[in-house]
Amino acid sequence: MTLREASSLGSSGTTSLLETARAWLADDPDPETREELAALVEAAPADEDAAADLADRFSGTLQFGTAGLRGALGAGPNRMNRVVVIRAAAGLAAYLKKTGAHGPVVIGYDARKNSDVFARDTAEVMTGAGFEALLLPRALPTPVLAFAIRDQGAVAGVMVTASHNPPQDNGYKVYLGDGSQIVPPADAGIAAQIDAVGALADVPRGDAGTVLGDDLVGRYLARVSSLVDTCGPRQISVVHTALHGVGSDLMLRALRLAGFPEAISVAEQAEPDPAFPTVAFPNPEEPGAMDLALAKAAEVGADLVVANDPDADRCAVAVPAPEGWRMLRGDEVGALLADHLLRTGTRGTYACSIVSSSLLAKLAAAHRQPFTETLTGFKWIGRVEGLAFGYEEALGYCVDPDVVKDKDGISAGIRIVELAALLKAEGRSLLDRLDEIALQHGLHATDQLSVRVVDLAEITRAMERLRAAPPASLGGRAVLSTDDLSEGTATLPPTDGLRYGLEGGARVIVRPSGTEPKLKCYLEVVVDVADDLPRARAEAVNRLERLKADVGAALAL
Repeated sequence: MTLREASSLGSSGTTSLLETARAWLADDPDPETREELAALVEAAPADEDAAADLADRFSGTLQFGTAGLRGALGAGPNRMNRVVVIRAAAGLAAYLKKTGAHGPVVIGYDARKNSDVFARDTAEVMTGAGFEALLLPRALPTPVLAFAIRDQGAVAGVMVTASHNPPQDNGYKVYLGDGSQIVPPADAGIAAQIDAVGALADVPRGDAGTVLGDDLVGRYLARVSSLVDTCGPRQISVVHTALHGVGSDLMLRALRLAGFPEAISVAEQAEPDPAFPTVAFPNPEEPGAMDLALAKAAEVGADLVVANDPDADRCAVAVPAPEGWRMLRGDEVGALLADHLLRTGTRGTYACSIVSSSLLAKLAAAHRQPFTETLTGFKWIGRVEGLAFGYEEALGYCVDPDVVKDKDGISAGIRIVELAALLKAEGRSLLDRLDEIALQHGLHATDQLSVRVVDLAEITRAMERLRAAPPASLGGRAVLSTDDLSEGTATLPPTDGLRYGLEGGARVIVRPSGTEPKLKCYLEVVVDVADDLPRARAEAVNRLERLKADVGAALAL
């Protein structure tokens, strides 16, 4: 019985489940996951917890989509492991052959558990399929992989990472030769080829490919450090944290090459560690994740905190405020970067995802530059024709799309440090600049309501309830328009989401997360400042709280 045949049996009974698990064991090349699964198979007949665990592992298969693969490490088709990765690599290779692609495939990996193993497996499958496999020289940030695809003239790229997911997860992100992440119909085409893979013993394996030299990293850093004005001020004190990921070395080297003073690293989080010992979730947006960095900044009297997530494709920023250190929201950093680029003459299309603030459209219009909105994810933003700058509120920023058509936490970090240094030299701060933007365009305040679930069916039911009975008002303001994004719009492909336009320019978008078991609600209110910023801020907080309460009640989760 092949792995594909065994997986199709499902879990209709204990006997068939055990048979399916034993068939998986026969295919699994990893001693660790074989041992893990064998213990479950032995315990399941007499242990309800073991039986439930086993059933969950074989309840389905990790679905390959526009985010590639992402899930918890472990044995079974519903986990991230070598079997799943080898099948994914074989499917990708078959897809590339079917589409007539010729050229190398670049493979990168971060420092999570088994990332290097999954990268090596991918390389061997690619060479076995007749492709040249080029591996990054070590665990490196995701944007370096995106850079390498175009630098090496590759037909595809694979990045083994789970980005900012919990420590037990890993993932597999696929790019095509234009340097952008895959979008439909490529995702479905690759998924179909993965489904057609038979027994792993029949997948050809070659050598481990070629390991690229550090000169690639040097070219990436030279490009990043060249983005800043060579004549601009450099006096700025920066604290940096990599959150136990792979961003520390490159971020610090990039700042050095650009002429900024040596950044102060959060020592406890500077080195890669797949256990992420100081954070529950290695995501700068999560409560507590930035505590060590903010404490260090207060201790040394820094001007700025810059943080990267574990694969350094995201960038978070914190600044000193009268009430203490404050994390800037992703939309605030997006506005600051866009405003800085527009003011320094960067021409082209400015883009953000539909869940990001509407402020970017106003900033672009003020400088007579085109603006467009996309679906969530840089797989869409990176493909915008003539892109000059793109961002989404989840701390993702693309400031150099000519060479990295993806979010890049290193280059975004360099540009925000440059702006902070420029403002400091003028006796101002990032918060001062945000105030000036608000006075000109109105105070755009955003927030998010995120509900994590155990059963994904809860999300489906919540979306069905909202579609069946759309709210007439939210936060005390009438709903003026309702867009069911699953039907698509004139400018957007279909996606599972709902968008509500409220009186006064407020907006709510509800959508399932693409990478986590969450239902996410994105809230925005727009308040006229009228030269009274304190009043506008207080009004924005009040409106957001009312909006959040009403949206939460409508979800009924």
